[in-house]
Amino acid sequence: MMKTYFNPMPSEWKTICERATSDAGDIRRKVTGILSSVRIKGDYALKEISMSVDGVDLDSFEVTGDEIREASAAVPERLKRAIGIAAENIRKFHEAQKCGEIVVETVPGVRCIQREVPIGRVGLYIPGGTAPLFSTVLMLAIPAKVAGCPMVELCTPCGKDGRVNDAVLYAASLCGVRKIYKIGGAQAIAAMAYGTESVPKVDKIFGPGNRYVMEAKRLVSMESVSIDMLAGPSEVMVLADGTSIPEYVAADLLSQAEHGRDSQVMLVCDSAEVAEKVGACIENGKAALKRSDAVSGALDNSRIVVLPERGEMLNFANFYAPEHLILALADPYGAAERITCAGSVFLGNYSCESAGDYASGTNHTLPTSGWARSFSGVNVDSFCRKMTVQDLTVDGLRSLSDTIIAMAEAEGLDAHANAVRVRLAGKK
Repeated sequence: MMKTYFNPMPSEWKTICERATSDAGDIRRKVTGILSSVRIKGDYALKEISMSVDGVDLDSFEVTGDEIREASAAVPERLKRAIGIAAENIRKFHEAQKCGEIVVETVPGVRCIQREVPIGRVGLYIPGGTAPLFSTVLMLAIPAKVAGCPMVELCTPCGKDGRVNDAVLYAASLCGVRKIYKIGGAQAIAAMAYGTESVPKVDKIFGPGNRYVMEAKRLVSMESVSIDMLAGPSEVMVLADGTSIPEYVAADLLSQAEHGRDSQVMLVCDSAEVAEKVGACIENGKAALKRSDAVSGALDNSRIVVLPERGEMLNFANFYAPEHLILALADPYGAAERITCAGSVFLGNYSCESAGDYASGTNHTLPTSGWARSFSGVNVDSFCRKMTVQDLTVDGLRSLSDTIIAMAEAEGLDAHANAVRVRLAGKK
């Protein structure tokens, strides 16, 4: 049951905003062992772990073309149409993010250029435990393709029968991902980070996962590969006032709670009346859900915060820095102007989080656990590097020579100054 706080002082906010925690030390030890094993033994370790953890004996990790075709044929037409519409909207929004080359002549004869260069090899991790997230395939593979990444590979768990979820394979095929591997968990992160006989090493790893996956991403990011972001359990915060519709607010909170017992949902409202109405709707709605156990666990770790002043509600939202923030308020656009820390913001009574999760076009791979203060969600830039180029004429170098030499000498770097002098000495 969600605990309610009435007009808490700012000094109490840190405690109220604490996320779910677990034994990080135990997880780290287990993940470190998995990473070491895969790094040393490659495919043999992957086979061992797949058998001991997932209970599946695999002769080959790569999904075949026949398996992809069979899976695609098994996906119902209604779902195919839905995936197609979502993919098109996601592509439209991400295509618009490409900024192209920037060229600036800072002074006459000095031209500075910034180019977007796609990352050469990217690896996508798609969870497949309690819910096979084929929507995440779209959210990662489409911006990777829009960015122009030449090699995209995907790892996802399979069932004990050795089959990957049909919709995951269909979505991957639709997005043009050809290299798909039946590997899940921390071992999949290890395979993409280090490379094995079957799985090529990548330059950057993307995708959500459980605490083992996240810990694996954190560890490999310190030594061999970059990652999209550090992310924990999913979360949503809803800001509500007298103009919000309690049933809608409750539906959004429940939809996020069903992700798992360690998810967190936060209701911030301006009156006890709103809190009571939403709370009643939550109680009425949760029992009918298929994942009611997960929902109940998440609600035990969740909060209702009553703050009568709108400004304090917005300050609290920025303090929490939620993954998803729904502004079910009067003048949501005005409120959004004061939001500086959130992964993705949803405005008004009809902007449900489910739209962003699936089909509006924005990306649902977002920072959690307060990382929205400093991290963006996944976008086309996530799959690119910014490379600068400069082109100086002799006149351009001459115009900057005094500046460069003075700064180099002040730092005690004579060779830097000489690199300018030697060029100008040869040009009378």
